[in-house]
Amino acid sequence: MERTSPMGSCIVENQHAACFDSLTEEEKELLAKSTVDIAYKKGEVISKQGSFASHVIFLQEGLVKVYIQGKSKDLILKIIPSNHFIGLSSIYEGNNAFVYSASTYIDSVASLIDVNVFKSLVRKNPKFAYSVINIQNENAAQVYGRFYCLTRKQSHGLMADLMLCLSNRVFKAERFNLPISRSDLADLTGLSIESVLRIMKEFKEDGLIDTQGKNIAILEPDSLLKISQFG
Repeated sequence: MERTSPMGSCIVENQHAACFDSLTEEEKELLAKSTVDIAYKKGEVISKQGSFASHVIFLQEGLVKVYIQGKSKDLILKIIPSNHFIGLSSIYEGNNAFVYSASTYIDSVASLIDVNVFKSLVRKNPKFAYSVINIQNENAAQVYGRFYCLTRKQSHGLMADLMLCLSNRVFKAERFNLPISRSDLADLTGLSIESVLRIMKEFKEDGLIDTQGKNIAILEPDSLLKISQFG
């Protein structure tokens, strides 16, 4: 059986680095001169909601969460893996601030690209602009799917969706070490920590997953997919 990614996946599928292939050698050189690579420790904030967006952020290595800050609870919009943009949604005319925050799950390396240089490349290079538009459209579709799931799916469907996303798209393996806290799992699904723990225990008892501390094994991906689709 061919398994498809759930509609409300926590990340987008395609790697964004391919868009840079559309640049000329001269443009690549300009981009390199306008980019600074910064290493971040686990838990560090890469961009803060409301702060000045002077650069476009591209995650070279690591794992990052993008979220809207709330008074009592944050809303996690997506997880960003290596070779993906983080801050593109903040780059539009009339706005000069990040519209969300981003922080690291693990030690990460991000490239900070001067926003004015990035915009100039979009204006001058149609192929590059087309690639950026495709990335933005995919991001929008992913977020729409996330909100549909958060507002329409039951708790078991939400957890099954997340388990499949982590396995298929983030770690690309059926066995992985999860660097994400139970609190973040709750934020990703919109459930309470107690509900997350209860459902994961049920999944384990039903033989769908196995958990040993932070190590998770997806044992029955097809069954989880059915729960994700109909739960």
